[in-house]
Amino acid sequence: MNFRMAPDSIQKLSLLDDAMRFEPAGDQPLAEQTPPAPISRAPKPLPCISEVSTPTGKKPILKAMMTTACERNCFYCPFRAGRSKTQRITYTPDEMARTYDTIQRAGLVDGLFLSSGIIKGGAATQDKIIDTAEILRNHYHYRGYIHLKIMPGADYDQVRRTMQLADRVSINLEGATAERLAALAPKKDFWNELFPRLQWISELRRKEGLRASVVTQFVVGAVGDTDLELLHVSDHLYNQLGLRRTYFMAFNPVSQTPFESLAPVSRQREFRLYQAGFLLRDYGWGVEDMPFLPNGNLPLDIDPKLAWARAHLRDHPIEVNRAERNELLSVPGIGPKTADAIVRARRRQRIREMSHLRSLGLRDVEKAIPYLLLDGRQPTQQLSLWRND
Repeated sequence: MNFRMAPDSIQKLSLLDDAMRFEPAGDQPLAEQTPPAPISRAPKPLPCISEVSTPTGKKPILKAMMTTACERNCFYCPFRAGRSKTQRITYTPDEMARTYDTIQRAGLVDGLFLSSGIIKGGAATQDKIIDTAEILRNHYHYRGYIHLKIMPGADYDQVRRTMQLADRVSINLEGATAERLAALAPKKDFWNELFPRLQWISELRRKEGLRASVVTQFVVGAVGDTDLELLHVSDHLYNQLGLRRTYFMAFNPVSQTPFESLAPVSRQREFRLYQAGFLLRDYGWGVEDMPFLPNGNLPLDIDPKLAWARAHLRDHPIEVNRAERNELLSVPGIGPKTADAIVRARRRQRIREMSHLRSLGLRDVEKAIPYLLLDGRQPTQQLSLWRND
């Protein structure tokens, strides 16, 4: 490994430590929060390299920032203005592009996630992100994966250019509503700086065919937000604006911030929100189908799909041979691929055996069986025989 080309630049990356660990970049955000296994038995070269699931497979991604300095004062953020514990580092676009090219050619990374603190406004900061990506694409002829942040207040043409250069873009709403955002980040404006950019992205994808997917993130639990609020806006973003993912970050207090004395939010709550988000995005569920508690949150001790099935399917199980696809998707353990396989298979023959379901991709048979009928019969006896196989 030869970093002698840019030692100061590499050293600055190492100072990021794992501060970007809770900034998800791919399709398995919970996995990104866990440090990956060492690459080729060597020590992890930089703490800001994460194993990320992208549309083209898992890749080691460099999570970097143009600057860790910031003029905003978000109450939860380690990079907020005035926090003395934050290591302030800054890159020029040339330096960041050269640094990424160096470590990419060394075989340590296969993609870039580039964010930034905000200095001299969102538009000025966006210019630096765009310049970096243009240097990588045009000077270094890099054709690999790039995920770029869109800054609050970026203008329309900057959003378009960012989408032309990137495989994925993201702009974090942080709060589910304007009121929640104001409590989290008083210098950010939900309706003027953030949400319109998501609308622009949707419009650009539709009208100009730009391929970059789009994601956003919410900070969960610091300012009284409920799961109902978070999932309601997520449902809108999926169905109306075509977002690829909504990420959820369980609040964890950071020293030297106004929220340092608040209690951390359970990671289990984050996990349940992701499960519910998949039901909205991939299973055709509506927010009204979620098993919310009276306080507007999901129960922590049970998968939301299983909670719904216990309430609705225990006395009315689904007949595998007649059910519509959306009905099959309501059964615990049956996902889109298995549901599609069942629909195809029953065109050829009736499904009467659990072994047939297993061959069609139903892995967690015991979870599904209480809510299924096979040719009019609940296969509990088959389950007993299967356990003894």
